[in-house]
Amino acid sequence: MISVRHRLRARPRLTLAGQFLVLQLGLIVVVLVVIAAVTVAQADAEFRRAEGGRLLSVAETVAAQDAVRVGLADSRRQGILMTAAENARSVSSASTVEITGTDRRILTAADPRRIGAELPLGGSDVLAGRSWIGITTAGGHTSLVAHVPVFGEDGRLLGIVSAGRDYQSLTERIAAAAPQMLAYLGIASALGALGSYLLARRIKRQTLGLEPEAITALAEHREAMLHGIREGVLGLDRQGRVTLVNDTARALLRLPGDAPGRTLGELGVEPRLHEVLSGRSAGHDQVVFTADRVLTLNRMPLMTRGQYAGSVTTMRDLTEIAALQHQLETTRSATDTLRAQAHEFSNHLHVIAGLVELREYPEVARYVRGVSGAHTERAAEVISKIADPSLAALLIAKASLAAEQGAALRVTAGSALGPLPETLSSDLVTVVGNLVDNALDAVRGAGRDGWVEITLTETGPGPSGSGPGSSGSAGPPEVRLTVRDSGPGVAPELAEEIFRHGFTTKATAPAAGRGLGLAITRLVCTRRGGSITVDGSVFTARLPRDDEREGAVSP
Repeated sequence: MISVRHRLRARPRLTLAGQFLVLQLGLIVVVLVVIAAVTVAQADAEFRRAEGGRLLSVAETVAAQDAVRVGLADSRRQGILMTAAENARSVSSASTVEITGTDRRILTAADPRRIGAELPLGGSDVLAGRSWIGITTAGGHTSLVAHVPVFGEDGRLLGIVSAGRDYQSLTERIAAAAPQMLAYLGIASALGALGSYLLARRIKRQTLGLEPEAITALAEHREAMLHGIREGVLGLDRQGRVTLVNDTARALLRLPGDAPGRTLGELGVEPRLHEVLSGRSAGHDQVVFTADRVLTLNRMPLMTRGQYAGSVTTMRDLTEIAALQHQLETTRSATDTLRAQAHEFSNHLHVIAGLVELREYPEVARYVRGVSGAHTERAAEVISKIADPSLAALLIAKASLAAEQGAALRVTAGSALGPLPETLSSDLVTVVGNLVDNALDAVRGAGRDGWVEITLTETGPGPSGSGPGSSGSAGPPEVRLTVRDSGPGVAPELAEEIFRHGFTTKATAPAAGRGLGLAITRLVCTRRGGSITVDGSVFTARLPRDDEREGAVSP
């Protein structure tokens, strides 16, 4: 931008009206010069055609007179030639009528000084017996002449008749027309100045009074700002066509390079994103989940003279922030789980303390063995089926939380999952935690009739296909998770809606934080190339694994 300001200071500034005036005056001068040149050329051609014909007629009339033949044939009677030549000159438009013999010596002339001089022929072929019309120059004087041969009765060439007229040069003709051309130029300049002023006023009203340099600087600044800011910017006109899009917005929305000029429908924008960009979903900081990103959008409509002219939408990538928010929710869930375990152990301690005060020592030992055995049995059951430590710990903690709620959480007998790569383990913990929390919410209040079942298996060839519980089926290796519960389930018409941000079936739940878990669950699955579906109260998730890329842990 410094170079732009320097360039604007270095050049003398000319207003928009001044630029239009200079341009129009230049065009007027060019047009007048061309018109003058064409006019002069046409006038010259017309003069040569018309006057040349008249001069040829005069010369032929003189050459056809018997007196001229006699005067040329008999040198003693050449006096009659002067009379014939002067009579023809006086009654015609010719400036000169001259007669010569075959030796080209002038015998008659209006200017006595030319008598005896040699007639200039130029390109004439009159001595060959043919008439000729053209331009000749003698003594710096240019004339349009017609040469006609004079023949005797025996057909012998006797001499030449030359009829001429003064001929102005191009410079002389332009100089003669200069006053008229200057008058035209003055009138055209005045009209051009008035037109330039009116046109400049109209354009300046449309450009808010900005001069071309300012408009150029604003356009360059806009381009630098659009492509320099980290937020995405997308502009639409009143028909919903893309008018501007910067690199960030193109990357966030996965738009093609030819997006400007096309509508959102032609670009295949997702329905939720289409609603926000078109204004059908109003509000600030609208959160939209795309295939692999979490975006927040702010739309600002543009008004021109009170009429809607389009909109500008700014967008930010909140994928990492949403992940951090969900990790916070997961931490809160873990805290609740620990609180439930602390409450459970507090109850056990109260029982043990009471038995000690009653001196029921055998009963204390029996009770401790029973509590320890139940906890160990529960942990052993999970660890025997789930080899990943993080996932196993999560399921054990969720089982304690379910027990405090009065429900049961079971890992089915068909579950078998070996060690997992680090990133897959982290994604699977997120997916399992969200689905289990959702299932526990669904069975809350059901008491001992409420239950949640989890099935975890590995499928596909390769290392994952050879682990425990693998089915050995064809296809890429993946982890399959099924979570079912005894709750009422999800209505078929809501099977897609529940994975959108902000959607919840819990009417009494606060809005903050609701609807985010399942949306992030789908985001995690789709980013890995997997999927998640729901059928009633059964959620099924698929998470492909890529051991070569992630560096799998060998069993």
